[in-house]
Amino acid sequence: MKYIVKGGIWKNTEDEILKAAVSKYGKNQWARISSLLVRKTPKQCKARWFEWLDPSIKKTEWSKEEDEKLLHLAKLMPTQWRTIAPIVGRTPAQCLERYQKLLDEAETRDTDRSKELGLQGAFGHETGPSADDVRKLRPGEVDPEPETKPARPDPVDMDEDEKEMLSEARARLANTQGKKAKRKARERQLEEARRLTALQKRRELKAAGIYMRLKTKPNVMDYNTDIPFEKKPALGFYDTTEEGSRTVDPGKLTNVHLSKLNRRRADIEEEKNREKKRKARENNNKGGPQGNQGQFVPEKNAKIQKMQEEEQIAKRRKLVLPAPQVGEQELEEIVKSGFAGENAKTLVADDVGATPFTDRGPTPLYSELRTPRPKTQIDGYPGATPLQSMATPRNAKPPQSVKVSLLQGLASLPKPRNEWEIRLPEIEQEDEKKPAEKAVEDMSDLEREIKEQAERDEQERAARRSLAVQLELPRPTTMHQFKADSNASEAEKMIYEELNRLLKHDAVKYPVAGGKVAPGAVQLPESIAQLEDEFDSKALADARKELDQEIVKTLGLSEDDDVKKAVWEHVSSKPEFEELWKKEHEELIFSVKFNRFLTLNEMDDDKDIIQGLEKTIEANRQTMIRDATRAGKLENKLEVRLGGYMNRSKMLSKQIVEAFEEYEAAQLEYNSFLNLQNAERAVIPRRIEALEYEVNKLVNREKELQERYKNLSDEKMELLV
Repeated sequence: MKYIVKGGIWKNTEDEILKAAVSKYGKNQWARISSLLVRKTPKQCKARWFEWLDPSIKKTEWSKEEDEKLLHLAKLMPTQWRTIAPIVGRTPAQCLERYQKLLDEAETRDTDRSKELGLQGAFGHETGPSADDVRKLRPGEVDPEPETKPARPDPVDMDEDEKEMLSEARARLANTQGKKAKRKARERQLEEARRLTALQKRRELKAAGIYMRLKTKPNVMDYNTDIPFEKKPALGFYDTTEEGSRTVDPGKLTNVHLSKLNRRRADIEEEKNREKKRKARENNNKGGPQGNQGQFVPEKNAKIQKMQEEEQIAKRRKLVLPAPQVGEQELEEIVKSGFAGENAKTLVADDVGATPFTDRGPTPLYSELRTPRPKTQIDGYPGATPLQSMATPRNAKPPQSVKVSLLQGLASLPKPRNEWEIRLPEIEQEDEKKPAEKAVEDMSDLEREIKEQAERDEQERAARRSLAVQLELPRPTTMHQFKADSNASEAEKMIYEELNRLLKHDAVKYPVAGGKVAPGAVQLPESIAQLEDEFDSKALADARKELDQEIVKTLGLSEDDDVKKAVWEHVSSKPEFEELWKKEHEELIFSVKFNRFLTLNEMDDDKDIIQGLEKTIEANRQTMIRDATRAGKLENKLEVRLGGYMNRSKMLSKQIVEAFEEYEAAQLEYNSFLNLQNAERAVIPRRIEALEYEVNKLVNREKELQERYKNLSDEKMELLV
């Protein structure tokens, strides 16, 4: 039989069951809640809720004010954590854990000054266990407070008893109808069945001619004969005319079904809530799109709405407008025609009441050349009844003239022809495709593309410049022509020629501040001015690639830093390099007047030389002060960052020195005892021999004395006899 010991670490499944059970049964029925958890007692369930799962528990980081309050209360009320916890706003376990952590931090800070905790080893407190190691559980020990620890994740394959516990809890928590309601329903069903059985029995007996009298239970009211809550009127005569004139509410006289009387209050409340939700839904539907204007939109819904609007904006296509179909000339013609029409309307409006001149003849004159003048309409105000014509309307033409005109029109038609032919529509071939209409680009898009293309061209042009200009390296203020040796190869001569062209181009096009070449003062020849455009970016990149491959093949180095280091070592290893470097630097002096470095030959003023030396000394002094300040800051920063390590290093070095001194003393003592052992080993045989001689001598002497004593004793006995 398997025995289950209740307790232990809490699992994620048990936590979820406990939350659901508390939401259903409340925080007072812990025995009922624990019946859902096989491995936990009511006391453990209550502790788990109030120590970990309660939503009111504050699990954020401790603030400085909370730490001060905790230390102050712990000093006033030591070990009374359940009294301190409500004041601080945390659980007792959290208060105790935080207090121990603060003590550990204080102990770590004061470990060099205080050595009274007894956690020191042979050579210091480092060999002793820390406070965390002391409080840590050892193998085989059980956590005394598992309710204050996080839950363990559920395994993928759960045990059978855990699966059974989970299914039972799911079934019980899903049951919203309690045992009492079930029992009441079952009792009502049994009562109804009992009543129907008795009624059937009475009917069968009545059909057989046996009449039974109904048995009435004592102190039970029969609602068929008795009147419930009857109040008999007092004795006497009263006027009842007022009662006859009262109006009776018809709603109170309606019949009530028994099923409604037997319904539970929860069902009634549920129906009311359902009706309320239905009315709210109808009101929202009636409101339409403007029904929610006065409602508060949560921040989450606002964010979702904003994201949807951004997606709609992103999905919109570009605005492609058609080409203008009316040009400037057509617009001018339309305007002119509009002015002409307005002039004509003005002339007509000026003489609108005049009767057009007609020839003399009978009135009315039947002719298609005369248009009858319509009657002027008299408009009053909007809504007025229109004026009706007083005359009977008549046709503008008599029927005879209409018939004649119709015959004339038919006679003017061409004669019919019986010849016919079939003309097929011209079908374009499938391979002849119409050229796609090019969409007119927006001016802003076109400008942006032009700007981006200009930026790309500028980047490509900057990439074709020399590396000294690209990296903004210092360049000489004067242009120096490099000449190849007389015995140099043709390739070396071409390299020097290209180098001089490049230096001249950079010095003129990108002049150095303080140089002799002023911006725009020198005009470059055409062969040097177009130096950057001689090769495109792809050609330069291919040349660099081939050069890198050749360097790797020749020197065996692929990294730029390694190549620079190798070239510098090769150049600096030459004996004449040191002399040239020293000579060039010794001859250069900073000129305050020209604000640049010059040689001694170029400076003819002693005052300028002295000022240049003073400027150099001052610059070196400022550099030294700046470096000293930076070094001091770095020293302070390193002292703050590495101060603990330095102190620990000093302490460990001190311990190492002490240990070494003890080692030396022990080594000296060991050597002394070793020498003593060797000396003793050499002397012991002689000592043993001397002692054996003394012992033998004493034994012989004792034998002689014993013999003498025996002889004297015998003589005494003889004399006495």
